[in-house]
Amino acid sequence: MSAVEADLAQADLGGISPAALTLLFSPFAPHERLLLAVSGGPDSTALLLLAARWRRLRDTPADLFVATVDHGLRPQARAEARAVGRLARALGLDHAVLELPAPLPATRLQEAARHARYDLLLDHARAIGASAIATAHTRDDQAETVLFRLMRGSGLSGLGGIPTERAMGGVRLIRPLLGIDKADLVALCRQAGVAFADDPSNQDARFARARLRALLPLLAREGLNAERFARLAGRMARAEAALEAATGEAAARLVREGDPLEMARAGFHDLPDEIGLRLLGWMIERAGQGKVELAKLEALHLWLKALGSAPRGARTLAGALVRVSLRSIQVGQAPARRTG
Repeated sequence: MSAVEADLAQADLGGISPAALTLLFSPFAPHERLLLAVSGGPDSTALLLLAARWRRLRDTPADLFVATVDHGLRPQARAEARAVGRLARALGLDHAVLELPAPLPATRLQEAARHARYDLLLDHARAIGASAIATAHTRDDQAETVLFRLMRGSGLSGLGGIPTERAMGGVRLIRPLLGIDKADLVALCRQAGVAFADDPSNQDARFARARLRALLPLLAREGLNAERFARLAGRMARAEAALEAATGEAAARLVREGDPLEMARAGFHDLPDEIGLRLLGWMIERAGQGKVELAKLEALHLWLKALGSAPRGARTLAGALVRVSLRSIQVGQAPARRTG
């Protein structure tokens, strides 16, 4: 046992009991090998400390690996990655620094950085045989995400926020700290005597998320704190799951498989608008080129409803052709566009 491991074994890490730690990391249990995404900030440093303690508590320790993504955006990033490596090795864990193969674009920088980070982590997880990647998203991140999506006019799916676990390219993406406040993780690192990095881009007003982050304390003073944002996200996710189940039932009952997909107009018009909208989107995604923008789907749904008893009509959306006859709605692949 290293000196750091011995110190952590004696620290109570914010009063987290072994039973609570086992519950916190229960999503890790099915995986023999996991990759921890650790940037060096307080959230991910706390994830590293807690996961290492959880591993020591197990009768059959899981293989934990650590990776830090260096986007090449700040000169301090390499030193921060090396600091993560030293801590990981002191805890008995392997560490890798992942570098971008090409510079990030100047526009939509944070979004591009996020996509690139997940791509690198996914590739590394596959290379080491990890079946799960863990990130250190917190309840504060959940609040920012819900507020950001509310600002963008998201539907129920978006307002469900960050899921605690989802599939990503053949591995599971797990966020065990999503119910914990960032302030508690900062306190945990300080109690353990472990330094952490502070990324100045988190307060850079050029970025929308940083501006929203500055609003959250003001909203909290009015009662809309991170806990209530998280509660809203949970309720939206619950409603989303129920609506998706109802849409699946409607698809099984009304849609005839084939090329094109087909359903009776009468059955479609009898559906509640939200289920009809989702069913239409499901058919377009099946026949076309993937995800449909919600506002465009809503406009198409309104057009279909406004047709009433009109005998026919046709529209295209997201690579799909929606054709209406007297009795049915058909959704198939749209013909290739003619070029000059």
